[in-house]
Amino acid sequence: MTAVADRPLGPELARVQTIGPDTDVLVIGLTSSDAGPAIAPADLFGDILTDDLRAELLDQLGAVGAKGKAEESHRIPAPSGLAGVTSVLAVGLGAPDKVDAEQIRRSAGTAARALTGTELVATTLGGLDLGAAAEGFYLGAYSFTPFRSDKSAPKPDERPVARVEFLVPEPEFGDAALTRAQLVAEAVATARDFVNTPPSHLYPAEFASRAQALAEGAGLEVEVLDENALEAAGYGGVLGVGKGSSRPPRLIRITYQGGPKKVALIGKGITFDTGGISIKPAQNMENMTSDMAGAAAVVATTLLVARLGLPVTVTATVPMAENMPSATAQRPGDVLTQYGGTTVEVINTDAEGRLILADAIVRAGEDGPDYLIDVATLTGAQLVALGTRTPGVMGTEEFRDRVARISREVGENGWAMPLPADLRPDLNSKIADLANVAAHRNGGMLLAGLFLKEFVPEGVQWAHLDVAGPAYNTGGPFGYIGKGGTGVPVRTLIAVIEDIAAE
Repeated sequence: MTAVADRPLGPELARVQTIGPDTDVLVIGLTSSDAGPAIAPADLFGDILTDDLRAELLDQLGAVGAKGKAEESHRIPAPSGLAGVTSVLAVGLGAPDKVDAEQIRRSAGTAARALTGTELVATTLGGLDLGAAAEGFYLGAYSFTPFRSDKSAPKPDERPVARVEFLVPEPEFGDAALTRAQLVAEAVATARDFVNTPPSHLYPAEFASRAQALAEGAGLEVEVLDENALEAAGYGGVLGVGKGSSRPPRLIRITYQGGPKKVALIGKGITFDTGGISIKPAQNMENMTSDMAGAAAVVATTLLVARLGLPVTVTATVPMAENMPSATAQRPGDVLTQYGGTTVEVINTDAEGRLILADAIVRAGEDGPDYLIDVATLTGAQLVALGTRTPGVMGTEEFRDRVARISREVGENGWAMPLPADLRPDLNSKIADLANVAAHRNGGMLLAGLFLKEFVPEGVQWAHLDVAGPAYNTGGPFGYIGKGGTGVPVRTLIAVIEDIAAE
C-alpha cells in the first residue's frame, strides 16, 4: 500500500487575481439575514462580481431556496457574465456577526466535499480569511483510498477536487497565511492517514518505521527502542500492555532542536485495543484502530514544528503497543513496575493507555521540559462527559486553561476539566503504589488524569488532552471533517507551541 504521507493528501492550493478560462466552479459565500442572503465579502472582487452580476446570482440562488444558513450549499449554472465558469456553488456562512475563522473553515470544507469530480475551483472565500478557507478546502477534500482495489476505486466524478484557486485583491495578499495553512492542513492530513491505516498494516514496529522515515526525511533526531531495549531500560508499562501481542511494542523519540524553550509531546500509540483480558464488547471494536490517534497527532505536530522552523525545542515521546488477549497477556491483578520505579496494580487491562503514557511521561521528564503535553484517546468517560467533538483538557491549572482557550480559538473545542483531589485516594492499591483504575466508574476521565499526574515532574507546566471522541468520527461528514480520523488535536498543539515560542 501507499505509505503515510507518500501520496497527495489534499488539493493543490494557489492564489490568483483573476478567474482562469478552465475554471469549473466558482465558490462564493452567502450570509443570512432577515433581509435575505447576501454575498460575502461585499467589498472585494467587484471587478469579477459586479453589482449586476451579484444581483443576478442572488435572484437565481433565491429561486433554488438558498438562504445562507451555515454550511448549506446550492449549485447553479454560471451566469453569462462569468466567462469560462461552468457553475457557481454558494455555501452558507450563517449570520454575518457569526462569521469567524472556524465558520469559514467549516463552510470551505462543506464546499470541498460537495465538489467531487471537479478539477479546478476558484473561490472568493479567501477574501474573508485566506488561512481558514485554505485549511477548510484542503481538509474537506481529504480522502483515504489506499485500500480500495479497482473494484471500488473512486471514479473520475467521485475524486476530490484537484486544485483550488483563491481570488485575492492584490498579488501579495495572504502569501504567508496560505503557506502556513497548507503546512498545517498537510500535518492534520498526515495524522488522519496514520489513524485511518488499519491495524493489519500499522502495528507498533511498522508505525515506528513510518514515523522514523518521516522524521529522518525532515532532518530530525530519531531514537527507536524495540522490545529488548524497552526491557533493558525498564519500560514496564509499555511491555506489560504489549506482552499479549505477537507484534511487540516500540517507543520512538523524535527531537527538533529549535531554541532554548523545551516542549515535550507524548502520544498514546495503541495500534489496536481489544481491551486485553478485560476484553471489550465486539460491537464497534473495529473503531479501536483509532487508539493511536494521540501518537499520530504528536508525530505530525513535531514534523510541522520543524517545517515552520519555530524557535523552540520539541521532543515527541511515543509509546506504541497492541493490546491483545492471549496466553502471554497481562492479567487483572498483575503488578507491573513503570519506567522510573512506580508499581501499579493492573485492575483492568482495558485501562492500558495510561500505563504506556506513564512510562513516556517519566522519560520525557528526564529532558527537563518547560511544558509537557500528552494526547490520548484515553477514556470512554470523555464521550459521556463531553460528547464526540469536545476534548477534555486537564493539567496544571494555568497551562490547562491556556491550552483549552487556544483549542477553542482554532476550532477544536477543548474544554478545561478539573482533577479533584478527593478522587485521588480511589486509585490507591492494596498491594502496590497505585491501581490503574478505581473501584467505581464515577469521574472516569478525571481519574485517568489523576493517574497520569502521579508521573508528571514537579514544576513542569502540564496539559493532558483526552480526545477519545474528537479524534475519530464514526458519524456522518460535517464541515471539513469526514468519516474516520479527524487529525484532532494537531491544530491545537501547533497553536499552543506557536504561543509558547512567542512568549
